[in-house]
Amino acid sequence: MFAKQFERGRLKGLPDEDLSMDLWNITQTMCTAAGLPAYETSNHAAPDEEAQHNLIYWTGGDWAAIGPGAHGRVTLEGKRYAFDCIKVPQMWLESVEKRGHGERERTVLAHGEIIDERVLMGLRLAKGIPLAELSALGWTPPPEPVAQLEGLGYVTCDDTLRVTEAGKPLLNSILDALLT
Repeated sequence: MFAKQFERGRLKGLPDEDLSMDLWNITQTMCTAAGLPAYETSNHAAPDEEAQHNLIYWTGGDWAAIGPGAHGRVTLEGKRYAFDCIKVPQMWLESVEKRGHGERERTVLAHGEIIDERVLMGLRLAKGIPLAELSALGWTPPPEPVAQLEGLGYVTCDDTLRVTEAGKPLLNSILDALLT
């Protein structure tokens, strides 16, 4: 969202990496001090007050795509579907009236896409992803990148694969190392 606004000239400047990191650290410190630890990369909450709706996304659950611009993931008859609804409200409504739904696209996700999505979303969570769950999907974290990332202090991998506090700001690079 911010990148698109910046490209369109709606944002006059973006902070450099050092300022971005300083702001990240201040946010973590202030939220933790207020009793709101990070349970997800960009979300904080009091214990047992986490957004249950969002946890569905990060844990690979199913959610319906209802309304203009909505996206969903649903598992039906052993297949995982990605749904994408029409963005323009009037066009969405016309589609619902004509076809009974406002879907723009429905695709079956390939096995690799399911794994990528699960790892991408699950590593955002402070609790990480249980290795048993990854194994059930047919995926094992690659040993060499995991060992390197553990050596740098960016991930831990015992019965759960998780990103450490030091690794959180580097999540995209960690994901690249694990999923390529």
